Amino acid sequence: MRILLVGAGGVGSAFAAFAARRDFFETIVVADYDEAKARTAAAIDERYVEARVDASDAASVTALCHEHRITHVMNAVDPVFDMPVFEGAFAAGADYLDMAMSLSKPHPESPYEQCGVKLGDEQFAVAADWESAGRLALVGIGVEPGLSDVFARYASDHLFSEIDELGTRDGANLVVTDDDGNEVFAPSFSMWTTIEECLNPPVIWAGDGTGAGDWHTTAPFSEPEVFDFPEGIGPVECVNVEHEEVLLMPRWIDCKRATFKYGLGDEFITILKVLHTLGLDSTEKVRVKGVEVSPRDVVAAVLPDPAGVGPRMKGKTCAGLWVTGKGKDGQPRSTYLYHVVDNEWTMQEYGHQCVVWQTAINPVVALELLATGVWSGAGVLGPEAFDAVPFLDLLTAYGSPWGIKEL
Repeated sequence: MRILLVGAGGVGSAFAAFAARRDFFETIVVADYDEAKARTAAAIDERYVEARVDASDAASVTALCHEHRITHVMNAVDPVFDMPVFEGAFAAGADYLDMAMSLSKPHPESPYEQCGVKLGDEQFAVAADWESAGRLALVGIGVEPGLSDVFARYASDHLFSEIDELGTRDGANLVVTDDDGNEVFAPSFSMWTTIEECLNPPVIWAGDGTGAGDWHTTAPFSEPEVFDFPEGIGPVECVNVEHEEVLLMPRWIDCKRATFKYGLGDEFITILKVLHTLGLDSTEKVRVKGVEVSPRDVVAAVLPDPAGVGPRMKGKTCAGLWVTGKGKDGQPRSTYLYHVVDNEWTMQEYGHQCVVWQTAINPVVALELLATGVWSGAGVLGPEAFDAVPFLDLLTAYGSPWGIKEL
């Protein structure tokens, strides 16, 4: 296995740190538009090679694949670049993995009732081409989407006979402080991506439990609920947010409802609403003193780099899936499958903050399963298309156990 890692930011660098401890691959080409980032991430292992790539240009990705005889492209850049990286991998005859899918576009007339272009639509539209070519595009294999989707497959196979709702629930008690110990606003993940998913109309799946159903949208931050997260995180108010799990899970798993709710907090929601009101969430370029810039790019640029906030961050983050329905015994069941990570531990053990760490471990596990032949397939597939047990066993073997809580 020869891997091209596109993106050496927070998640990409954490991916490189994980993979350096494994022996399932021959080489990893660490590529970024910023050559200094690629050089830093590649310096940790003699099997790594640094390179420059333009993720907005499919031909750039294809050329690197040919140059280094790449077998698998690992996409670790913002999802705005998904399609060029996806298309570049296909043109090179390489398999492909990402942690987020192609972007959505709201319905032009009824954005809070009907779906327009859904997350992943552009990728699933060419699934037949990937399948006929014998190539695999494993989409949404981070933590959310990713591990939560693996949990859905595990719950369907081993815990439930009927599923009412697959409800992804994400929450944390993380705080970031300045040099004086005062709390500051500093997103733990890409602000560009956070704006995209939080201000777009959230998608909900409504079905009959036999595979029939459809997706619809609602207003951002709708249906607030307080969810009690495990391992000391405690109650956090969660709201509907657009996310890939809702577009992935019903394709493979029968359920009556699929949702994604994120514990953002009042301050974060207020900031996002203000950004939207001022037009600072826009990706359309505006001219400022003779220079064309995207307002959203400016917002992301002035905030702290998520890759660098780890030393000033404290607390835990939890990703998980709340499943309700009937257990294998036919009795009502309500179960939360989860993965909790402590920032102090990830910083001490890996030198990376917990949110990017938690995201990055899962594609490494998936690549190892693909390299050893435990997982295999062709087409555009989500994590639900594969047996969950080998993944969860290997995740635990990596020193990152998961848990189950009956509710």
